[in-house]
Amino acid sequence: MAKTLTGTVSSTAPDKTIVITVHTRKTHPIYKKQYTSTSRYMAHDENNECHVGDKVVIVETRPLSARKRYKLEKIVEKAAISKEDLDVIDSSSKTEDKEADK
Repeated sequence: MAKTLTGTVSSTAPDKTIVITVHTRKTHPIYKKQYTSTSRYMAHDENNECHVGDKVVIVETRPLSARKRYKLEKIVEKAAISKEDLDVIDSSSKTEDKEADK
């Protein structure tokens, strides 16, 4: 049975690839103190449909490249505001500033 992981997309820089950050809570075996462990996984995104901040489920598959062992199964929750939206907002505010300077 294939392993499934749920995490947040932290990068979409490579083509058809997403980097997922998975946070897990662990308990120290001796001191019994809980701590957070963070792991990053590269996953295959065939249609380039994920954006930074999306919550996704990835599933284990055969090796697709040197570091990709997972593929995107589904997008659980879309990000509230995507990186492209931020770029549009920044570019529009810069043009407004230039027009105000004239």
